[in-house]
Amino acid sequence: MKARIDAILHREQAEYLDTLLPAGDDLLAEMEKYASEHKTPIADREVALFLEITARSMGARRVLEIGMAIGYSVIHLARGMSDDSQIVTIEPADEMIRAAEKFIETAGYTERVRIERGRALDVLPRLDGTFDLVFIDALKEEYGDYLELALPLLRAGGVVIVDNLLWGGQVATVARNEKQKNSTEALRKFNRRFVNHPQLRAVVLPVGDGLGYGIKL
Repeated sequence: MKARIDAILHREQAEYLDTLLPAGDDLLAEMEKYASEHKTPIADREVALFLEITARSMGARRVLEIGMAIGYSVIHLARGMSDDSQIVTIEPADEMIRAAEKFIETAGYTERVRIERGRALDVLPRLDGTFDLVFIDALKEEYGDYLELALPLLRAGGVVIVDNLLWGGQVATVARNEKQKNSTEALRKFNRRFVNHPQLRAVVLPVGDGLGYGIKL
């Protein structure tokens, strides 16, 4: 048990942990710059690396991603997977898809990535086959529905990872503004459901903006 509940992560510890992250290559730097310039949300570097490590450690051969954006997480996942693996990723925005396709092509992963254009709630019911790993990072208000639609597609012993569960700290305090209220409350409900889900053994980790990690029973 922790000596104190707040004994580990303060600003100075978080800054120190950032210094331990391995340097990204030119492609990742280009994607990070693009995301910054276009105000496009992508996974934190430690979250993306966590995905790559998880995919590699479990030998994932088929991965489902809900919320592709510009493909930053896709490329990390692909780097942790074998040449005969497949990533199915869902994204509704044409602009995001165009940007992602260019980055994925540059990375050499076009043949291994299948992009499903559309809203995740519309796409998920028509997917088939089983997945080893599911990564959720899309509309926060819909997280609960994504999880219930994705779990039947996840194999027993498969892993589900969910991003932004601390939501900038708002889930533990108050929403920053009126616009954030719905997403904040949705994530509070989702977090309770996630860690107590009857089909999962799950925990929320203080990685990035809060990372849910669960194994299907």
